[in-house]
Amino acid sequence: MLSPFGRDLQEALAARPRSISPKYFYDVEGSRLFDRICELPEYYPTRAEISILERSAGEMAALAGRGAEIVEFGAGSLRKVRLLLGAFEAPARYVPIDISGEHLRDAAAILRGEIAGLDVRPVVADYSQAFELPPPAGPGRRIGFFPGSTIGNFTPEEALQFLRRAAGMLCGGALLLGADLVKDPHVLHAAYNDAQGVTAAFNLNLLARANRELGANFVLPQFAHYAFYNAPAQRIEMHLVSRTDQVVAVGGERYAFAEGDSLHTENSCKFTVAGLRALARQAGFRPGPVWTDPERLFSVHWLHAPEGASA
Repeated sequence: MLSPFGRDLQEALAARPRSISPKYFYDVEGSRLFDRICELPEYYPTRAEISILERSAGEMAALAGRGAEIVEFGAGSLRKVRLLLGAFEAPARYVPIDISGEHLRDAAAILRGEIAGLDVRPVVADYSQAFELPPPAGPGRRIGFFPGSTIGNFTPEEALQFLRRAAGMLCGGALLLGADLVKDPHVLHAAYNDAQGVTAAFNLNLLARANRELGANFVLPQFAHYAFYNAPAQRIEMHLVSRTDQVVAVGGERYAFAEGDSLHTENSCKFTVAGLRALARQAGFRPGPVWTDPERLFSVHWLHAPEGASA
């Protein structure tokens, strides 16, 4: 029986146009490559967001209050959540949510070892779908944390759906949301087409993962990484483009690629501050403070969640 990755890849290859969720980038090798991307000189989002958190975590902690519970959608860079855990006053618990149980266990073990007495309660779930959180840890506020502009990987409809679910889960609390901003297209192009080719390797690793896990027969040199800024849609698009006519096999099924055919692997939508705040209001949040880096490359938003029954 095929895994969810196998089923979704087969569905993507059979469709026209072909497109698959970027969540499948992040196997062990993909996560390693993404960590390398975050250190590249062209890739500004991680540095800009961390600089915002380093400078403003105290203000965020004051808004959260004592005994807050941090719920992170996607157990990403521990460096980012460490800044919050270090600034918050007596955080009651840290709840990382991720589709990868192995990644979650590793992150939980690291933080338990570093922060004495911290209650870490991992939840294995796909946060892009409905799921349940454990009961609140105490009377403190529940603060969601969704960094990295991962919100930009969703379609506008998916982003609104995610934010509405988050508003229900965080009732009476807030969401700290990182969002990449619209900027010079040349800066965006360089960030996704680095000179060292790490982003290309990250994109192509999706096919290598299919070979490893699904017994597929993708020949990686026969596909090209292609990323560009779609200005009217305000998003970066990443594709894998077939360099030749070829047939690939996945899970016993065969799929033909003509030269120039592509598999769309990621959108990374960019936002204006006003546009993100309008989206948050539509989802039921009340926008609060916004922090940006001096160059206004990136933004972090405090979004007050409505009172009501927790989802």
